[in-house]
Amino acid sequence: MGIAAEVARLKKERDAVILAHYYVPPETQALADHVGDSFYLARLARELDCSTIVLCGVSFMAESAKMLNPKRTVLLPEPTADCPMAHMVRKADIDAARAAYDDLAVVCYINSTAEIKAWSDVCVTSSNAVKVVRGLPQRNILFIPDMNLGRHVSLQVPEKHFILNHGYCPIHHEMSVAEVDELRRAHPDAEVIAHPECAEEMLGRADHIGSTKQMIDHVASSPAQEFIVLTVVGVRREMERVTEGSGKRFYFPRTTPICEDMVKVTPEKVLASLRDGIGEVPMPTGADAAASALERMLELAAR
Repeated sequence: MGIAAEVARLKKERDAVILAHYYVPPETQALADHVGDSFYLARLARELDCSTIVLCGVSFMAESAKMLNPKRTVLLPEPTADCPMAHMVRKADIDAARAAYDDLAVVCYINSTAEIKAWSDVCVTSSNAVKVVRGLPQRNILFIPDMNLGRHVSLQVPEKHFILNHGYCPIHHEMSVAEVDELRRAHPDAEVIAHPECAEEMLGRADHIGSTKQMIDHVASSPAQEFIVLTVVGVRREMERVTEGSGKRFYFPRTTPICEDMVKVTPEKVLASLRDGIGEVPMPTGADAAASALERMLELAAR
């Protein structure tokens, strides 16, 4: 029996649903019942009717799924899959900001550990951050951990005062400007689309800035035929799927943007996780406060 058939059998046996992020390998996405970005997966996890959730992504995603589904089993097929940015916050900096500003909201990008979420007032994703921040009553916003997304949101919500934390996604932040300019010279008619985790200089070169899902929707609706894509290369599978038959082409920087943690989540590990219960996610420390920040995100984003 092949991997896909065995996974299908075990899903029924364990009453499981497989969720996958766009950045895991294409063959892992192919096994999933649902593929999406962080916001979609967080919202969907709470609505599922199943006993077990297999989260094909990194640890902060699995933690969020567990906190929103305390009575369900959540499996992370690769327990070592982590996110460097998820740890780039110091409690002392949050305490200092709270002491300095009475009217402060600590806004935490969902790409963070449960502990950091517990220090926060509300979570956001790259797709809902502008809406959520705009809906907060506080004028002063400490945005953690990603300074690039925080800066991008601040430009969309100029009526608020932002304090930015010095965190970033190494893959997006360290993309080469020279390589992007090289692509633009080679494909002068291509649209440049970028994830807001990219550095400020890179976002200044973009024709469209959006979350992973927003980028996918954009390439599907845009009249352009060529796109320079500034995010993790795993998104190519979904972009090609939604534009199938259109002849649209996608170009990524020469130094291929790969998330080394996401690519660990292979079909073999999904199978082993379902078969042997590998990677069961415990309820994180500080889960009540962290879950409250997640729930507030879902509430504000739904308005």
